[in-house]
Amino acid sequence: MFRLVLLASVLALSPLTATAAEIVRYRCVEWKAKHIHEKKKADTIAETLKKLKCEVKRHAHGDHEDVQYRCPKWQALNLKTHDEAHKWEKWLKEYGFQTEHKH
Repeated sequence: MFRLVLLASVLALSPLTATAAEIVRYRCVEWKAKHIHEKKKADTIAETLKKLKCEVKRHAHGDHEDVQYRCPKWQALNLKTHDEAHKWEKWLKEYGFQTEHKH
């Protein structure tokens, strides 16, 4: 949970189009879904995905919420450090995104 909040904070505070030495390109052509049992966590994930320019759908049912997402066109995330780029690349891959990391 802390990692999600940290990633969302970094994304909110760092403009996506700033000049940077590290670029992570990403896309997710097919719809993916995460089954989340905590509303606050679902909110954080959905907002992060929207800031990454993904299409997002949410469906609450039973004791959890499904957050569905896709991003069929390549997007670029410009980051200040190599470490930040690797953290974002890892997060994106965990969510099923195809990534490219350029220096």
